[in-house]
Amino acid sequence: MKGLARKLPKVALAALALTSPALMSLGACVQQSMTTSWQPIPRPSPEDAVPQGIAYACEGNKEVAVVYAKNRATVTFGAKTWRTEYQAEADGFRYSDSAVQWVGRDDLATLRENSNTSRPLAYNCRPTRRMT
Repeated sequence: MKGLARKLPKVALAALALTSPALMSLGACVQQSMTTSWQPIPRPSPEDAVPQGIAYACEGNKEVAVVYAKNRATVTFGAKTWRTEYQAEADGFRYSDSAVQWVGRDDLATLRENSNTSRPLAYNCRPTRRMT
């Protein structure tokens, strides 16, 4: 019992040191820095003639790569690539061809089959990085 009493204060002091205001504020700085460093990746205007590539991370660890240029988007998913054309939308964007649609709004997109079922091939896709 005597040995336990000697160890208890050291443990209590260690816990106190971990919760000190100086350490708590240091943790807050690190968190704040991580939050402010994220920058959204805007999709280029359909009229922009300069090709710009963006990689998207989707639900289920899937990735879609899209290169936007002059009212077109070249969409690659897995081993397939489609050359789609821009179609004006009131809310969001749509690029499509006879096989697929790349549709979305703001920073969220879906790659769908262009058929009666419109089955999603990749969904909840968000831009993660620019491609060169």
